[in-house]
Amino acid sequence: MAAVQPVRLALISTGGTIEKTYDARSGELSNRVSVLDMMLDSLELRGVALDRIALMNKDSLDMSEADHELIARVAGEQAARRDGVVIVHGTDRLAVSGERILSTWGAPAAPIVLTGAMRPYELRDSDALQNLTEALLAVQLLAPGVYAVMHNQVLRFPGVVKDPSLGSFVKLSAP
Repeated sequence: MAAVQPVRLALISTGGTIEKTYDARSGELSNRVSVLDMMLDSLELRGVALDRIALMNKDSLDMSEADHELIARVAGEQAARRDGVVIVHGTDRLAVSGERILSTWGAPAAPIVLTGAMRPYELRDSDALQNLTEALLAVQLLAPGVYAVMHNQVLRFPGVVKDPSLGSFVKLSAP
């Protein structure tokens, strides 16, 4: 029996709420240290070869146009070499990066999935682990394209936006 080749995924971290940690001295949640390794250690990722790429560790509201360009470039380059790409991103500007990836690469060679969290992993009622798990599964099942995966939904770009009243993402309907 031939050995099954693992699914080759890239996990690009950019920061955002999903990775924020609490600083007891200042009383602030901030992007100082990534918690992604702790999250990944709690998952059983059989059949997956995961390459972590720590691109930046920023609140997405602090991202510049150059940051979005960098995310798009690296995501497309990784999609050409992997079976899929997951990007952990802040939710406030996740749609900007998703649209930038789509406009830069059109149809990427492999699926690119952006995910994040509305509440940091360190909080008891966080959506972080659920969203990361969903993204890691979805990227293995989706056709090449650019997607947002959160809260039990898969939304394909273009037209994905954050709806603050829902605390999640929605797909704009075509006019």
